Amino acid sequence: MVFQLIWAPSARLDLSELVSYIAESRPSAAARFVQRIFQAIEHLAEFPESGRIVPEFDDPNVREVIRKPCRIVYRVKSREQIVEIARIWHAARGIPQL
Repeated sequence: MVFQLIWAPSARLDLSELVSYIAESRPSAAARFVQRIFQAIEHLAEFPESGRIVPEFDDPNVREVIRKPCRIVYRVKSREQIVEIARIWHAARGIPQL
């Protein structure tokens, strides 16, 4: 079963800010970064529980995939067959805010 991927506004903003920051000095690195992030997220449509449970929240529905230097934090809504991308959190920022 394939889950629908949706993005929270906070995740869209996170990605936009990260890409803008990287692109200031290295545009080609920004493009590679976006590609890696999207590859990780697309994988979640078929394997929504492949990420680990976010240890700070201890909620089996709040998971993450690490793509250094970021944590892709998402919620699994099994009943609705939805994966909601909640944040693209830079690891240096500490604990993700949901």
